[in-house]
Amino acid sequence: MILSTVIEQLLGGMVTSIEIFLLTLLFSLPLGLLIAGGRMSRFRPLRWLMKIYISIMRGTPLMLQLIVVFFGPYYIFGMTLSSDYRFIAVIIAFTINYAAYFAEIYRGGIESINSGQYEAAQVLGYSKIQTFFIIIMPQVVKVVLPSVTNEVITLVKDTSLSFVIAIPEMFTVAKQIAAADASIAALMVAGIFYYVFNVLVAFVMEHIEHRLDYYE
Repeated sequence: MILSTVIEQLLGGMVTSIEIFLLTLLFSLPLGLLIAGGRMSRFRPLRWLMKIYISIMRGTPLMLQLIVVFFGPYYIFGMTLSSDYRFIAVIIAFTINYAAYFAEIYRGGIESINSGQYEAAQVLGYSKIQTFFIIIMPQVVKVVLPSVTNEVITLVKDTSLSFVIAIPEMFTVAKQIAAADASIAALMVAGIFYYVFNVLVAFVMEHIEHRLDYYE
């Protein structure tokens, strides 16, 4: 298969990979913040529930979570799902997995903020919600951004795990081409695509870091 045809087919898979990447970030970043709030809650049952959830998500393989989310409704509840659920299952599995990691990153950032800032905000008449979103959260974003960047870069590569439930993302397409041609050329091209994608993501995140570096 000529190189231009390989690239054209891989670009189709790349679109699916980008969709998984963007949708996972769209849902997991805010969900992670909610989970972090539950993890730090004074209500002990909620705190322990979030702690168990995070432990399970971080302690089991993402590939296993993909399989459970996809096959679970059928084998556990006997539900018959449409073919569209395959992609939805990927987004659900990636979201609940990455939300657990983002939750711990957020928690570390929030707990790093000096408690005196909460007291100062209270003296100035800020409510708890205003204090968090106006004073605390902007500082947390700056603190956690390097760690979030690492997870985002990992997410780019993890999209390839979607092959386990036959989602035609880029890695799946590359394997199919490689098997048909008995050549690793398609896999090498896919590797270059992943690398370029990660370089672009790292560049954007680094730009955001510089914009938030108000000490310079």
